[in-house]
Amino acid sequence: MVKYKEGGICAAKGFKASGVYCGIKRPANDSPKIKHKNDICLFASDVICNTAAVYTQNKVKGAPLLVTKANLDKSGGKALAVIVNSKNANTCNADGVEKAQKMCDLVADEMNIKSEEVIVASTGVIGQILPIEPIEKAVPLLAKGLDYNKNLEAATAIMTTDTVKKEYAVQFEIGGVTCTLGGMAKGSGMIHPNMATTLNFITTDCNISQALLQKALSEIVKVTYNCLSIDGDTSTNDMVVLMANGLAENDEIKTESEEYKTFKNALFEVMANLTRMLAKDGEGASKLLECTCFGAKDKETAITIAKSVICSTLFKAAMFGEDANWGRVLCAIGYANADFDINKVDVSLKSEFGKTEVCKNGSGVEFSEDEAAEILKSDEIEILVNLNEGSFDATAWGCDLTYDYVKINGDYRT
Repeated sequence: MVKYKEGGICAAKGFKASGVYCGIKRPANDSPKIKHKNDICLFASDVICNTAAVYTQNKVKGAPLLVTKANLDKSGGKALAVIVNSKNANTCNADGVEKAQKMCDLVADEMNIKSEEVIVASTGVIGQILPIEPIEKAVPLLAKGLDYNKNLEAATAIMTTDTVKKEYAVQFEIGGVTCTLGGMAKGSGMIHPNMATTLNFITTDCNISQALLQKALSEIVKVTYNCLSIDGDTSTNDMVVLMANGLAENDEIKTESEEYKTFKNALFEVMANLTRMLAKDGEGASKLLECTCFGAKDKETAITIAKSVICSTLFKAAMFGEDANWGRVLCAIGYANADFDINKVDVSLKSEFGKTEVCKNGSGVEFSEDEAAEILKSDEIEILVNLNEGSFDATAWGCDLTYDYVKINGDYRT
């Protein structure tokens, strides 16, 4: 059983964080009454952590990903600290790797640790030179400001077009010992299910081997972040990092035991909730869309169909217009790369305002347009797809497509 806990990235024992505004982001305005959003953060563990990571499948990879992967390879999957900046992705720059490495070196020097024990991440505009001078000034402040209660400072520092911070944590028991797992995420646009999504950082005090940590992360990514789509664009900087410091002092999880399953359940709880937050805060979004495909003959089929519906641009537009155009759902199901009998498919739309079936056995059924319109007024809409062929299910998350999405991305750099 897992139980929600406050604290985000700092909820687990031994993790501290800090965040400051260093000048990478432009000031909101010149009024002294308006505080700048943080644009750089640091978080670290009191002791070395087993660390797992998953990276974007985009062939264009941000310099921070290259440096992080090299550092984890060199350290044998160990890390102590993570530095992250927003507003500049440090991608497609001739000096990108040099500056990403410099960020690690600055943290290492300030904290008196090895450079390969530092993970670096960046998010924001692609193709703009990252100024290193503000970061050089910020790192000493970040290191000095590390605190076990500054998860909020870190969570806001990684925001770009995000409108709300995203963090979640839970407690669970392993062998009678209370463990904690928590994380933070950022992301609002350039999000598509092709590995990870955006920047995501998760920490735990559970004692678990590095190999099983990586296995758990890779498996849970598949049914959470990999089932999220905002706009069909896979970012160059996507990264998920999971760090375990073992300070809960449970017996180390070394095999795929019941304790491992408990850990995976906790990890799913955190990652699924962060995924849902990311979907709801999609750029310009007015509605969270959640498609659950059940009655599938295998998990892959359920995942493929749920994602196909969520990724449909036409369906997303229909949800913005609160139009129960169920044909767009069936169309998205039909072009999904999966084997099933379309003549067995049922579709329903659901929200807190009710539920209505719109398709039965692959064909439309009579329903009240007025009732459907009322259901679609909600800011959270469920699309239920029953294949009627088996016992497997999967959920994908996304959002509607609005005028504001175009406005935001029409002048993103400025």
